[in-house]
Amino acid sequence: MYKIFCIVLLTLFVFSAHSVRAEPDLVALSKHILIGTEEQRQAAADTIVERGGNDMIPSLVLLMRIGGSHVITQQALMALTGEKLPTWRAAMLYQQAHPEIKPHPSYYELKLWYWGGIDKKFLTLFDTPVKPDKLRIRFEEITWGGVQFDGIPSLDNPELIAVQDAGYLLNDDLVFGVEINGDARAYPLRIMGWHEMFNDVIGGVPVALAYCTLCGAGILFETKPDTSQPAFVFGSSGLLYRSNKLMFDHQTNSLWNQFTGEPVSGSLAHSDIKLKIRPVTITTWQQWRNDYPQTKVLSINTGHIRDYDSGVAYRDYFASPELMFPAVVDQSRLLQKDQVYGIRTFGGAKAWPLKAFDTEPVINDSVGLLNVVLIGDAATQTVRAYQRNDLVFEGDLKSLTSSGKRWKMSENALTGPDGLRLPRVAGHVAYWFAWDGYLGAKSDLYRPDESQ
Repeated sequence: MYKIFCIVLLTLFVFSAHSVRAEPDLVALSKHILIGTEEQRQAAADTIVERGGNDMIPSLVLLMRIGGSHVITQQALMALTGEKLPTWRAAMLYQQAHPEIKPHPSYYELKLWYWGGIDKKFLTLFDTPVKPDKLRIRFEEITWGGVQFDGIPSLDNPELIAVQDAGYLLNDDLVFGVEINGDARAYPLRIMGWHEMFNDVIGGVPVALAYCTLCGAGILFETKPDTSQPAFVFGSSGLLYRSNKLMFDHQTNSLWNQFTGEPVSGSLAHSDIKLKIRPVTITTWQQWRNDYPQTKVLSINTGHIRDYDSGVAYRDYFASPELMFPAVVDQSRLLQKDQVYGIRTFGGAKAWPLKAFDTEPVINDSVGLLNVVLIGDAATQTVRAYQRNDLVFEGDLKSLTSSGKRWKMSENALTGPDGLRLPRVAGHVAYWFAWDGYLGAKSDLYRPDESQ
């Protein structure tokens, strides 16, 4: 009996030792694929493929990003996925479409090693080791955007000038127009395209405009969700999620989702903080200064050297139907870079294609439990939305009536002839791929035959 026991014990020991030896150093193998000799690359890839499983797929996708579409990495990825993925873009789309694939722990070490080689400040945004259950987005879908940490400088309490001093602006230059408590400001897109973020106080309210040029969305957030705490000050992290910028706050170095105004990593990730969205209007400089002749406007003296001429920032990207970074999108209803105006409110979310305003400058509709009226002009990306109760409106951006009576539009409300005020509803313009990528089935999409 004792002899049998010893044999069993020895067998278990040998099996256990074999199991430990069977798991190779996957970080070292991944690096060999990247920077080894041709023989080392092939041997490392073969070892990963022979090991099997799908948990090394994210590491191979990452290697496609770091080292280009190397044939050895392609072949290994094809062996593990059964799919032909010749480029990093194709591999990322595959990965996004397969959230059931969970990375091996070595993936997190490899990715931080890669990012740390670009800028060690990236490492301050995550726990070490990375704890995926502490994140609110998939770590494997976070990618480097091509700049260093905070490499796109925000404009913090920037210099503002009077209308008569803004000779650098052309009449048809587009601006982000904001008016709070009688304080009107204009922030030209030709400047904001280079900075993608401002932190300012407008009408006594601390706000930040997070402008993601890649997803075509400028969203105005209140930055003081807790009256007992200082206002958050935001910057652009240099990292992206589904071709959308991830911003960070300077106080805690937590990453935030630019599209939702919620923290997704760091000490705030699982807080209940969600920044309030404020109304912002895109319109021409000529129209904004006509409506608000006392407006202040962003000075071209930003403290940074950039080419602020009209149409320079992201010219090629805005003119192209393609995305700069991969993102899965349903193009059965709209093309990925079609522009929409989106509203998220209690009980629902909805998007209206900007091109709908070409034939319907005034749209009476509803989103969630709220009846709204939207007045828009696709050519200037100008859309304002207001509560409408049970009223039905008609007209355009210059003249709005209901039951034959004229109403006045402002940045805060619609005002009727009897003094009734209908409040503005916050929303924003975005490319369809971004709206669909974040809201998808949770959002409705307007069809012209739905107009009420």
